[in-house]
Amino acid sequence: MIDAYEDPGTPDRRGGWHYLWWLVRCQRGRSALGALIASTWMVLLAATPYLMAKAIDEGLEPGDLGRLTVWSAALFLVGAFNAWLSIMRHRTMTRVRMDANFRTVKVVVGHAVRLGAALSRRAGAGEVVTIGVGDVQTIASALTVVGPGVGAVIAYLVVAGLLVSVSPVIAVVVLLGMPLIVGVVGPLLTRLQGTETEYRERQGVLTARIADLAGGLRVLNGLGGKGLVADAFRRDSGRLREQGYRVGAVTSWVQALGVGLPTLFLAVVTWLAARLAAQGHISIGELVSVYGYVAVLVGPVAFWVECGYMLSRGVVAARRVVRFLNLEPMEDRGTRNAPAEPSTLHDPESGVRILPGRLTALAGARPTETAEVIDRLGRYTPSRATWAGVPLDEIILAQIRQRILVADHEADVFADSLRNVIEGAGKAFRGAGNCATSPHGPAPDKLTQALHTAAAEDIVQSLPDGLDSPMDANARNLSGGQRQRIRLARALAADPEVLLAIEPTSALDAHTEARVATRLKAARTGRTTVVTTTSPLVLAHADTVIHLVDGKVAATGTHHALLDTDPAYRALVARDTDTEEAVR
Repeated sequence: MIDAYEDPGTPDRRGGWHYLWWLVRCQRGRSALGALIASTWMVLLAATPYLMAKAIDEGLEPGDLGRLTVWSAALFLVGAFNAWLSIMRHRTMTRVRMDANFRTVKVVVGHAVRLGAALSRRAGAGEVVTIGVGDVQTIASALTVVGPGVGAVIAYLVVAGLLVSVSPVIAVVVLLGMPLIVGVVGPLLTRLQGTETEYRERQGVLTARIADLAGGLRVLNGLGGKGLVADAFRRDSGRLREQGYRVGAVTSWVQALGVGLPTLFLAVVTWLAARLAAQGHISIGELVSVYGYVAVLVGPVAFWVECGYMLSRGVVAARRVVRFLNLEPMEDRGTRNAPAEPSTLHDPESGVRILPGRLTALAGARPTETAEVIDRLGRYTPSRATWAGVPLDEIILAQIRQRILVADHEADVFADSLRNVIEGAGKAFRGAGNCATSPHGPAPDKLTQALHTAAAEDIVQSLPDGLDSPMDANARNLSGGQRQRIRLARALAADPEVLLAIEPTSALDAHTEARVATRLKAARTGRTTVVTTTSPLVLAHADTVIHLVDGKVAATGTHHALLDTDPAYRALVARDTDTEEAVR
């Protein structure tokens, strides 16, 4: 089974079936062993009625106690051996499924790491959660086909050969009847794929919405919109439930026919064999063996149907994984070096021009538009943005990452001590190749300065172990404003040449926001800093404010100048008269 640190290999991303076959090929030996054990186990199940027929015809009917004892002993030994085989089959197939599970998890997580910050821009949270929670397990279960599935085919052929020796008529009926049963269930499996695909898509959308609601519940409560969103969520979850009922309806028919039709067929064949026995064409022992053979065939046919069902669901899940794996981060085609000195960043699409060594604020009515400008300037989306006149797409990506840091106010926070949470960003930033500072994280004074600039000293003081206090994933043990200050401190501790911060103070109260704005300007003096905000408390400290309307530059100047000359800007940033007067 794959080791925790083992390379999972390169997955086949051509489609769902190719991905499943890749999982099988990754463990050829174990898959072959599972097929061999399952085949032997099922064939020996068919040996039971054969041995029973011999015991009746050669021992019980003529009254030969010796022959009866021999065949009975053989029956017991075969049964005991087959019980052991059943255990080994289950263990082997469990390892096959676990390997597929772990391998898929490693592949998906590894690709998510490669996507990095581009992940949230390329796939929704619901998509990733649905893959991790449901699709991985479904894919692993689909590999059952390499064991019982192959064994069912072998057992079917062996039993058909045994039936030919008893009665060609019964053999023909069985050979034609069993595939007919599978053919009846086949169209349902095709329909199941369609309904399952639609269900998975809706499930991913709803899961993403749950994550969004959980993150914005306080805001919704404050705005009084909780009931409206709850009603919308209730309708969407109702649609998902209805789709789940449709999937369940098809599944129930598949499972019912998979068990019911073979049982009904068993009754038909038994009736036919009984007539042949009554007419003297077959012996009593052969009648018993026919009943046993057909009873044994119920298992393989049920396995076929079950494997078909699992494969249908597995292919749907594998397609989702493949679609995720086919997401590619921005390709690094850069061959030119970044400018040696601090230089101007320019985004032609919006008209934004960022001068080096200054604190620049982007203000727009739609936060998504200002965030898109940041993404282009940080080279997280394809664009015509330039740095010192050189297109960012032509500059070596590693050099951009060494000097430009995009700080998202909703960036993930990993579970760790507060110290490591803050220092981790600096280590990662320097790990990109920036050797100007120590590889052991920011110096204590740098860490202290970052906390001071983000007005986060009180957070450290309130925690039982200070900087060594553990943080939950995404710092859920902190309030929203505290999380935002920790994220800002993390970005400041990295001390990048160019800091592009998205809404760094949006969750802070006015008093704390004013302190952060004052300290940020002082701490980043001489370094390029860009913030997106509509807060007058922050805008008042910016060297340059760029007002965006519909994603384009509408006006540029200082905060006070724009308040006097741009009515649209004044309406956007003046929260109330008192605030505006205070800023002036």
